[in-house]
Amino acid sequence: MANTVPIHDFSNVTELNEEQKRQLSELERAQGVASDAGYRIVAPQPTAKLLSGYTIPLVGLGTWKSAKGEVGAAVATALRAGYRHIDCARIYQNEHEVGEALAAVLAEGVVKREEVFITSKLWNTDHDPARVEAACRKSMEDLRVSYLDLYLMHWPVTGTPGPEVQPPLADTWAAMEQRVDKGLVRTIGVSNFSAKKLEALMARARIQPAVNQVEAHPYWRNEELRSWCAARGVHLTAYSPLGSPDSAAVIGRAADVPSPLKDETVAAVAAELGKSPAQVLIRWAVQRGTSVLPKSVNPQRIAANLEVLVGGWQLAPEQVARLDALPVQRRMVDGSFWVDARGPYRSTAELWDE
Repeated sequence: MANTVPIHDFSNVTELNEEQKRQLSELERAQGVASDAGYRIVAPQPTAKLLSGYTIPLVGLGTWKSAKGEVGAAVATALRAGYRHIDCARIYQNEHEVGEALAAVLAEGVVKREEVFITSKLWNTDHDPARVEAACRKSMEDLRVSYLDLYLMHWPVTGTPGPEVQPPLADTWAAMEQRVDKGLVRTIGVSNFSAKKLEALMARARIQPAVNQVEAHPYWRNEELRSWCAARGVHLTAYSPLGSPDSAAVIGRAADVPSPLKDETVAAVAAELGKSPAQVLIRWAVQRGTSVLPKSVNPQRIAANLEVLVGGWQLAPEQVARLDALPVQRRMVDGSFWVDARGPYRSTAELWDE
């Protein structure tokens, strides 16, 4: 079925014409969405309250590795299927297409900008405080928004070799705080930060990091970090919740590394519930209190991933316990690409403070 669903590029769209509406209707029918306006409204959606006072929907659409010509259609499909949280980053090199699709959907008038939680991220090469605002505004321009709901420091990495991170992370953070002051960003946070690095940043922060976006799934539960963040009011967002099955070639991971999507226990729980393994993994993340970012460009999977919020179903405590006991514990995105003999991270242990 996935191979027969066309992918449409909504490039340079500010208002949908009749042909584009027809294309979106075809995607809608492929998903089984039913409503007078062609939208599925999933409400109320579970959210988490952030330190900033704003709320983040617990299920969002990830856009990492979504190819040009596909990500726009995926975003349009997701918004029409009920998603209200889109996760982006400048380094993904597709924010312009996300923005075009967002503008096209908002132009239809059913979904309002204030109902959609948009995240972007500051890339490593823009850590210089003098570059932060320009980088932020570039993401806003590409996404066609007047503010970002959440702006994250993507990695505790700048790409400058040496014994210490330069510029210091606290200096970059101070520049991000100024974006909040200016009204460009509502909430700021980090991604891929260990508890040690986050604690050091918090000690110097005027505005506390509200979110830490990290890898989390039953094969890398990251429970110690989750508990540490929860105790301090820092919300955890789980990326690669399905084990990042399509990133092996991108980041050089061996193709034979075990995947939670193919785990026998995950499959057994899915069979017990009449759900897919992907839905079980997403539901597991939601029940932990984290937000979660499944990524797909397939209309049926996009819709199915949000079904974890529909129908009132849950994982039973016994099923959660079985998933929490899976023996495989390893990162799929281990950060080894940032290891440099010159520093500041000479090993992945130094990057993650392990």
